[in-house]
Amino acid sequence: MAQRSAGYREIEHTADWALQVWAPDLSELFRQAALGMYALSGIKLAPPAEQSRIIKLDAPDNESLLVAFLSELLLISEAERFGFSELSLDVQPGQVKAGLTGGEIIRQEKEIKAVTFHNLEIRQEGELFSAEIVFDV
Repeated sequence: MAQRSAGYREIEHTADWALQVWAPDLSELFRQAALGMYALSGIKLAPPAEQSRIIKLDAPDNESLLVAFLSELLLISEAERFGFSELSLDVQPGQVKAGLTGGEIIRQEKEIKAVTFHNLEIRQEGELFSAEIVFDV
């Protein structure tokens, strides 16, 4: 099976959910991870998606930054019922800046409790970055 230059897919995991993501750069890797997390949750937004947010986070390494970013998206979706339909990202060493455009979440099929560090390692192989992310459900 040929892989696109960026994407995500659910992978089997014994007790929780796991996601494999890949992309040509870190910004796109984080974007694919967020899209995949939303796909696993089955999130649906009320139209029109017109609200905007900016998230800025710092962390000591890329793995911590990815967990912090996805955890922030989970917190916003749970506390404010806000989800994104468009996402722009700039990931630099130790920092992520995300622009979100979205709206009210009207349906969520499955709940993700937390993003974990279980076996999380962002790897660069050739021209692709990849990671496997495990979610606590």
